[in-house]
Amino acid sequence: MLEKVELLMLEMIKSLEDKYILELFKKVPKGKRLRAKLILKIAGSSELAYKLAAIVEMIHVASLLHDDVIDDATTRRGKESINSMFGDKTSIMLGDILYSTGFAALTFLPQKVAFKISNAVAFLSVGELLDVELSKKFNDDEELYLDMIYKKTASLIEASSASAAMLAGKNVKVYELYGKNLGLAFQVIDDVLDITQDSKKLGKPSLHDFKEGKTTLPYMYLCKRINMDDKARLISLFKKNLDENDRIWIKNKMGETSSLIDSIKYAKKLSIEAMDAIKDEKNSGLEKIVEEMIEREF
Repeated sequence: MLEKVELLMLEMIKSLEDKYILELFKKVPKGKRLRAKLILKIAGSSELAYKLAAIVEMIHVASLLHDDVIDDATTRRGKESINSMFGDKTSIMLGDILYSTGFAALTFLPQKVAFKISNAVAFLSVGELLDVELSKKFNDDEELYLDMIYKKTASLIEASSASAAMLAGKNVKVYELYGKNLGLAFQVIDDVLDITQDSKKLGKPSLHDFKEGKTTLPYMYLCKRINMDDKARLISLFKKNLDENDRIWIKNKMGETSSLIDSIKYAKKLSIEAMDAIKDEKNSGLEKIVEEMIEREF
């Protein structure tokens, strides 16, 4: 199923008739294609479903190219990032090309589907900006964090799920709720893995988010559960290059305060809400996507 999605993405790039863009695109590390899997599990294997899956993945890749520039990331999924290999300007422009190509293809889909995806991409961009703004100081406001990850990550997953339901003539609200909770849980787990997994699995240094100014849910829980001296030390490490002692100290405190465990519990709560939303749909494939997302290691 995913092979056809990859082929359609490649065809969209080839239609631009530019060998350099094709070469760059082929160097972008491939992910799990979660959004494509989600669309095909809901909408089936129709031509429109495959086109939607390819378009959404194209848009997602574009957002990651921009994200890597914003985060000064040198790797993506364990491989050297486009911005690291070719520079920020190339990464930004390639992202713009993929966005534009995706949106051009989107115009051939039903209007309500095209609007749903386009509107989600606007939210995604707002989420990216919120992420940048929140990184300017240590953020301990959970509502701001959740609003940001909804817009930056969950909105496109929510829209993918809802749009697939539109194509299949299924209950859009049910699948929209499923996608939203799946997206939120996905990002919380991502934030946990930044702390728990080693650099080799992550494809980037562990605790990289904190260095980049991202106060994710585990850090918020930790900040609220430690004494004033420890809180002062934690905040002093914000956006700093952490040495091994700093990393060990943060991880130990996370363990002592159950900050990581409770973050995982929160993600599992969201995943249960996602599965509850589709309990009457009898789609075991969607339940499997939730399970894989929670249990993953990177």
